[in-house]
Amino acid sequence: MPRVLIVEDQRKHRESLQRGLEAEGYEVVAAATGEEGYEAALSQAPDVVVLDLMLPGRHGLDVLRDLRAVEFSKPVLILTALDAVEERVQGLDSGANDYLVKPFAFAELLARLRVLLRKDVKERELLLRADDLEMDLLSRRVARGGTVLDLTPREYELLEYLMSHRNEVVTRDMIALEVWKEPTGSMTRIIDVYINGLRKKVEQAGRLPLIQTVRGVGYALRDGS
Repeated sequence: MPRVLIVEDQRKHRESLQRGLEAEGYEVVAAATGEEGYEAALSQAPDVVVLDLMLPGRHGLDVLRDLRAVEFSKPVLILTALDAVEERVQGLDSGANDYLVKPFAFAELLARLRVLLRKDVKERELLLRADDLEMDLLSRRVARGGTVLDLTPREYELLEYLMSHRNEVVTRDMIALEVWKEPTGSMTRIIDVYINGLRKKVEQAGRLPLIQTVRGVGYALRDGS
């Protein structure tokens, strides 16, 4: 299920939102300050952010602008007060995708999150290619040179992440957070095992090796371009 980051300083509201979203099947990360929210957005790989603007220490608008400045591209829904029209306009101009006025019905929050998540999926590249390896994200079909590959769900997620960042070096920390939704910790060995298994399926005899080990850093999927 999608991971939602809630940045809300009022504990009662934050915990209520977390319980409600978890009951709906979402994975939830919560932060109580602007600084915590900023760090969580960059380290916890959320699929969508619910961001209150009136935060202690670092205003929500500053958090939003700073995230967009470092090319954080996931959808952000801001929470504003009823009379804060100028703040809502500033939020949208600063990169927010939507807003909700407090107080709001929980059902409306759910509906808006569903819309944002659907839109985010539609805007992603739906057919990934690297050399003669193709991944269709709609049908979940993966083929190399026309031969369909039989991947486990985790292998599929790992390959999708590598292909989405083809020709880029990705660290084990990045893979652990994006694919396993876990901090690296004890994941290093598990990631290496899955990479080796994926290589055996993707790099068939006579085919160009695509998944490269970057010693001391992580991995890169190169397409030869």
